Amino acid sequence: MREIDPNKCIDFILENAGKYAKAKGELAQLEAFKSSLKAIMMQKANEQTIGAQEREAYSSPQYKDHCKAIGIATHEVEVLRLQIKCAELRWETWRTQQANERQFDKMIRNQ
Repeated sequence: MREIDPNKCIDFILENAGKYAKAKGELAQLEAFKSSLKAIMMQKANEQTIGAQEREAYSSPQYKDHCKAIGIATHEVEVLRLQIKCAELRWETWRTQQANERQFDKMIRNQ
């Protein structure tokens, strides 16, 4: 089994926490602006009914681009979240191994 350095795990989490927070904030901004963009595009539509305006808004290049940006931001957030989760799991694995080794040493001493 590969040796785990708990300090590297913690360092990784600390180094990427800011990136994760920034990516999460950008995703939140994109999600929040989605409704505003729809309203703006509906307002620009030359249609009278709400349904027709909505159809035009959803089919606009700006709205499609915005949805792609949400997809990219979601991907970035998830990659960072999973990398941080893996570092946490590695640390927990190390911690468990250390506890098991202490227990094993204690058993050997008591024999």
